[in-house]
Amino acid sequence: MLKVILYINIFAALMSFHSCQKKVNVEIANVVKEWTNSEIKFDSGYVFTRLGKDSIYNSIPKSGYKILVYTDSIGCVGCNLRLPQWKEWMKQIDSISDNKVSFLFFVHPKDETDLLLLLQRQNFNVPVCIDKNNSLNKLNHFPANAMLHTFLLDEHNKVLAIGNPMHNPKIKELYMNIIFDKQKISEAEDKKQTKVMIDKWCIDLGAFDWKKQKSCEFILTNIGQELLVVDNVITSCGCTTVEYSKVPVQPEKNLILKVNYMAERPEYFNKTITVYCNAEDSPFHLKISGNAK
Repeated sequence: MLKVILYINIFAALMSFHSCQKKVNVEIANVVKEWTNSEIKFDSGYVFTRLGKDSIYNSIPKSGYKILVYTDSIGCVGCNLRLPQWKEWMKQIDSISDNKVSFLFFVHPKDETDLLLLLQRQNFNVPVCIDKNNSLNKLNHFPANAMLHTFLLDEHNKVLAIGNPMHNPKIKELYMNIIFDKQKISEAEDKKQTKVMIDKWCIDLGAFDWKKQKSCEFILTNIGQELLVVDNVITSCGCTTVEYSKVPVQPEKNLILKVNYMAERPEYFNKTITVYCNAEDSPFHLKISGNAK
């Protein structure tokens, strides 16, 4: 019981510190405490398909742990889902968990055609339930905050943790700690801090053909005395990806972040790239904008 309380308290703290506003902090912490250890209800008849084509199964898998990802029709579905990041993390978990974790993707799309095109374009060959009637949300009444639409469940579908690990590396770390039964929440490594100079914080990509990928680069210079180590780089949208070297950066050397943007449709965009590292004032929030015509 003490261990459960420990996880609840630490998780609530992680979620609340993610926001800057005190009122929002309290609201998120309260939601986390309310949902932790509650049971997610499932109806029968859910159909999971790969790329919207082949029916894989029509019942909820029975496994030691489940990660439930729910996305509604509000906003950009691709931005909310972040499929490339999920694919990479699922591959990592599958390689070390001996299939003890199931991933349940429920999507209530505004436009089913757009969703299927997204799944095919991202080659997201993972079972997804296209919940046209939004029945899962109607049954459970999920929190209003979209950041709280991802749940780590136990074998009895009880909530162990809440939050989207694709938006916060600390949430991802907490999920891993629970899944692999670590007795203590691992604390952040006591890394020596360095200083970073960034050549530009915002880049305007201008107007371009929305069907073509657009790229740009941010240069981070290590102006401190210690090695620069990047822990994670998170984008605010699944249509934005970042390439960079994972090798620690020596003092007075540069790290180049190559940002690639591939529009899903014609639109004016403004996206954020968040860099977590051992530099002072981390994380850094970089911006790209433009008009994909």
